[in-house]
Amino acid sequence: MESNNIKVWHNPRCGKSREAVKTLEELHIDAEVIKYLDTSLDVNKIKSILKMLGISARELMRTTEAIYKELNLKNEEDEEKLIEAMVQNPKLIQRPIVIKGSKAIIARPASLIADFLNA
Repeated sequence: MESNNIKVWHNPRCGKSREAVKTLEELHIDAEVIKYLDTSLDVNKIKSILKMLGISARELMRTTEAIYKELNLKNEEDEEKLIEAMVQNPKLIQRPIVIKGSKAIIARPASLIADFLNA
C-alpha cells in the first residue's frame, strides 16, 4: 500500500496508540511517527488537525485527564481557549491520530485504520 504522507500522532505510553502503530506495521505502512507529547504544537497545527478530523476542539480533548478538571474546561465554550489549553497541555489531545493527506481519524479502535487508509 502507498505509505508516503501517512503520519500517526503517537504517545508510546498509551496502549491504544501502541496498537495503532502496530496495526500500521502489520499493514506494511511506513508511517511517520510523531510523538506529539515531545513535539511543540502550536495553535495552527491543532486547528489543521481539527479541520482534517472535521470535529470541534472539545471533541479532540481527553475529558478524563486530571488536567482537564484542574483547568476547569468542562464549561469552557471558547474554541480558541480549548485549543490553547491543548497547545499548553498536549496530554489533553485524543490519541492516536492517523493522518493521510488532508484527512485524519482518531484511530480508536485501531481496526478503523485499514478502512480509513483504503478510502
